[in-house]
Amino acid sequence: MAAEPEERLDVLTAAGEKTGASKPRSEVHRDGDYHRAVHVWIYCESTGELLLQRRADCKDSWPGQWDISSAGHISAGDSSLSSAQRELHEELGIKLPVDAFELIFIFLQECVINNGTYTNNEYNDVYLVTTLTPIPLEAFTLQESEVSAVRYMPCDEYKSCLENASGEYVPYDVNGTYGQLFNIIEKRYKDNIKSRSLTLQKKINRYAPIHLEPELTTLSKGDREALGYILKASKVIDDIFYEQVWNSNRMLRDWLKAHADSSSFDKLKWSYYSTNKSPWSCLDENKAFLSTADSAEKLLTDATKSVPGWKGIEYRVAFPLDKPPGANFYPPDMDKKEFELWKNGLPEKEQKDATGFFTVIKRHDALLPSILAQSDGSNENKTSDDLFIVPYSKEYKSSLEKAAELLHKASECSDSPSLKNLLRTKANAFLSNDYYESDIAWMELDSNLDVTIGPYETYEDGLFSYKATFEAFVGVRDDIATSQVKLFGDQLQDLEKHLPMDNVYKSDNVSAAPIRVINLLYNSGDVKGPQTIAFNLPNDERIVSERGTSMVMLKNISEAKFQHILKPIANACIREEQEDYVDFEPYYTHIVCHECCHGIGPHSITLPSGKKSTVRLELQEFHSALEEAKADIVGLWALNFLIKKGLLPKSLSKSMYVSFLAGCFRSIRFGLEESHGKGQALQFNWLYEKGAFVLHSDGKFSVDFTKVEDAVESLSREILTIQANGDKPSAQSLLQSRANLTEPLRVALDKIEHMQVPVDIAPIFVTANKLLANDP
Repeated sequence: MAAEPEERLDVLTAAGEKTGASKPRSEVHRDGDYHRAVHVWIYCESTGELLLQRRADCKDSWPGQWDISSAGHISAGDSSLSSAQRELHEELGIKLPVDAFELIFIFLQECVINNGTYTNNEYNDVYLVTTLTPIPLEAFTLQESEVSAVRYMPCDEYKSCLENASGEYVPYDVNGTYGQLFNIIEKRYKDNIKSRSLTLQKKINRYAPIHLEPELTTLSKGDREALGYILKASKVIDDIFYEQVWNSNRMLRDWLKAHADSSSFDKLKWSYYSTNKSPWSCLDENKAFLSTADSAEKLLTDATKSVPGWKGIEYRVAFPLDKPPGANFYPPDMDKKEFELWKNGLPEKEQKDATGFFTVIKRHDALLPSILAQSDGSNENKTSDDLFIVPYSKEYKSSLEKAAELLHKASECSDSPSLKNLLRTKANAFLSNDYYESDIAWMELDSNLDVTIGPYETYEDGLFSYKATFEAFVGVRDDIATSQVKLFGDQLQDLEKHLPMDNVYKSDNVSAAPIRVINLLYNSGDVKGPQTIAFNLPNDERIVSERGTSMVMLKNISEAKFQHILKPIANACIREEQEDYVDFEPYYTHIVCHECCHGIGPHSITLPSGKKSTVRLELQEFHSALEEAKADIVGLWALNFLIKKGLLPKSLSKSMYVSFLAGCFRSIRFGLEESHGKGQALQFNWLYEKGAFVLHSDGKFSVDFTKVEDAVESLSREILTIQANGDKPSAQSLLQSRANLTEPLRVALDKIEHMQVPVDIAPIFVTANKLLANDP
C-alpha cells in the first residue's frame, strides 16, 4: 500500500505574505521556512476554564505536553478558517460552523528545538470558541496519533503555569503577544456593567437626534401610493446591507433587538448597535464596542458524539475584535495575495466578474478535503481553486425577489413616467444582476418623489473597494433649490478643461451633471454612523464615461448638520475675526461642488504601460479616501475658478475657505478609518504644512488668504496626477504620510470634545415611520 503523500505547506515571506510556492512539511521545518498554522482555544463561559489537550507522545514537537485545545498547520492552498474547523474535527471529534470561531490575534512563533533539527517559524492564527457550559469529556473523540488526553483548566491557573515555565506545558510567553489570550478573556468577563453603560451612553450622545418630517403635499396621489411600497422595499434593502457587513450580522441584530428590553444595559447595546449597524463603532475607527460575550447563543445537538443527558454544545456566535476588511464580500480568512493568485488564473470575463461591483467571492464547503499538490518540486507554484464567484442576484436572492416585487407594485401605482421606469428597471436589475439600464433610468429621474435604491458605494470593501453595498434614499424634491444649483452641472466640461493637471489626462467628453435637491424622508442600507449630505452616482465607470453622473443633495440633512455641528465647531476652533465667515451658503455651495467634482478628473485611464484600466481598480483600498479628498480639494479649486469667471459672488472667496476649515474638523471626527475622515485629514495636514491654515497661541485657527489658493491647487494637482497614472504606491505614500491625527488636529478635536459638540446627527424618520406603521 503506497504511503500517503507528505503534507505540503505554503511558504511565506518573513512578513507573512504568501510567496506562491509550497514545500513538504518536513522540508519547511528543516529549512526554517515561514509558514502558517491555526490555534483553536475552547473557553467555557460559566466556569472560566480553557480546554487543554495533551499532545501524543509520538509528536515530533513537544511530545506529551499540555497545549492548545486544538492546533495544526494550514496545508498548501487551504484557508485558515477551514483549517481551524478541520483540526478541531480531526483531533477532538467536534464539528463546528464558521460562526463559532473568533480570530483574536495572530502570533508569530520563532524557535529551534530538537537539538537544532526542527525550526519553527510559524504564523499562528489564534481562534477562540466560546461555549456556555463545559463539553463533557465523554463527548470528545480523540485522534490518538495527535492527542492523548483533554481536560479543562481555570484560565488563571493555566496562565500561572506558563509564567512559571512548568515543564508539563508547551511554553508560551504570556508577557508577550500570547498574553493577549488571557487579557482578552479577563477584560471581556470582568468589565463592570455600570462602567460599560456609561461608556455606551457617551457614545450614543455623540449623535444629535433630528426629527425629519418633510411635506408630502407636492406628491401626486399615485406617487403617494407608490411611496408605501418603496418604503417597504427600502426595509428589505436594510436586511441585505446587514448581511453584507459580516456573515452573522443579521443574527446578532435580531438577538440584540429581542433582548433590548431585558435591562437598561441591553437597551443601550441595541441603541448603539442600531446606529452603527454592526458591533464596530464608526466614530472610533471601527473599534468593537461589543464582544462575543454579548453575542447570540446557538445550540448544536450533533456537533460531537452523543452523551446521555447532555443536549449538545451551546456556543456564542463569534465576531472578530477587528472589523473584517473584506466585510462579507470575501471569505473572512482570504488575504489579498490569495485573491490575486486566484483571479489571475481566471479567463478575462471571469476576472471582470471577480472585481465587479455586484458579485461576492465564496469558498466551497470548508470541510471538504483539499486537493494537495502531488508534484515533487519544492518550488511548485500553486493557486487555490477553492474560491468562486456568486452574483448578487443569487447571493441575496430571497431578499431581492421580495424587493423587486414591491418595486413592481410601486411602479404600477406611480403616475410619474420617469419614476415608473426607474422602479421597473431597478426591480428587473435586482433579478438579472445587470444594473446598467436602471442606473440610466435613475440619472433621468424627474419626479417630485425622488428614489435611490440599489448597490452603489464601495467603502465597506476595505480590501479592494470593488464591491458595492445596498442602500436606499427616499425624499421629496425641492424644486426651488434644484433650480439654484443647475449652474454647477452645466460648468463641468469647462472645469475639466482647466483642471490643474497635464492636458494629456483630461477628457473632452464630460457630460453635464444633473443635480437634484431633496428633503430626505427615509434612508436604509449603507447609511450607518455619520449621515451623508449628498451623493454622486453611479460609480459604474462605463456610465461615467458615456453619460457622466448625477447627484442628489439632501438639503434638510445639510441644514441640520450646519446648525447642530458646524456652527458650534466654528465657535470653538475659528478665530473671532474669521468666525463670521462660517456660513451656510459657502458650506452648502462647497458640498454641491464636491459632488460635481466626483464627475470630473480621471476615471477610466490608460496606464503608462498602455493598458486600459480604471482608477478604482488600480488604487484598490486607497481609492475611496483619495477620491473623497479629490472631490473636496478640487471642489475648492472649482469654486475659486467659478468666482473668477464671475459665475459665483466674490463674497464666497474668503468664506468658502474658512467654512471648509471648520468642516475639516467635523469630518475628521468620523475617524481615520473612514474614507471621508481620512481624506479630510490629508487635506488639512497638506494645507497646514503649506501655511494656508494657521494655529494661533490661543488654540484657535485661521486661514491665510495669501497662501490658501496655491496650496489648494498644489494638492489638487498631486491627487489628480496620482489618479491619472493609477499610481497605487504614490497614493499609499500620500495617505500614510498625511492622513494622520497630527498635533494641530488634536488641539482642535480636544476643544470640540470639551464643548461636547455632537459629532453627527441621528435622523428619526417621523413621517416615514407613520406611513410604515399605517401600512404594515
